[in-house]
Amino acid sequence: MSSSALEQQPATPIRTGRVTRKTKETSVEVYINLDGTGICIAETPVGFFNHMLDQLASHGLFDVTVRATGDTWIDDHHTVEDCALALGSALSQALGDRKGIHRFGEFTAPLDEALTHVVLDLSGRPHLSFDLVIPTERIGNFDTQLVEHFFSSFSNTSGTTLHIRQLAGKNSHHIVEATFKAFARALRKACEADPRQAGKIASSKGVLTQQ
Repeated sequence: MSSSALEQQPATPIRTGRVTRKTKETSVEVYINLDGTGICIAETPVGFFNHMLDQLASHGLFDVTVRATGDTWIDDHHTVEDCALALGSALSQALGDRKGIHRFGEFTAPLDEALTHVVLDLSGRPHLSFDLVIPTERIGNFDTQLVEHFFSSFSNTSGTTLHIRQLAGKNSHHIVEATFKAFARALRKACEADPRQAGKIASSKGVLTQQ
């Protein structure tokens, strides 16, 4: 192929999303690059949540930046919720019309005695089935009820059908961290290009978005 022909070839699209969400309760800025290297900048007032965002980036090989402030003098609910909503919106933005992706992802991740199975579909239809039994109400200062709420909020704005099942586990930290690792790996697979799709949408309906 000649150099002039090479110059005319379309560049690989950069799959990134950037969302800012500001309310009376929180201020959130999120950036995601689906074709990154696992770089994470997590700057929220919720330490354990920052740790989980790092799992999402490093195991999904996404570049993720989340900067947030919120009314944590009440509790961490609004901050985690709004980060999840913004992150889901940024993912959807980065995926665009969702052409050429695998669409489906599945992964089972262990962490010591804990084992979690995650299956997801970037279908454009939000749904969460959540089956974790987290034995403690808190991990450090983190309210473990927020794990389910994070995934529910993310599913709603990203248009993801998400099934999470705990297969084993006794330690709360291990159960939740294994879940984020499995989620990251499943999402990575779903977002990756499927060479056999050749830019087509992986749906008999021809659409994977809600618009």
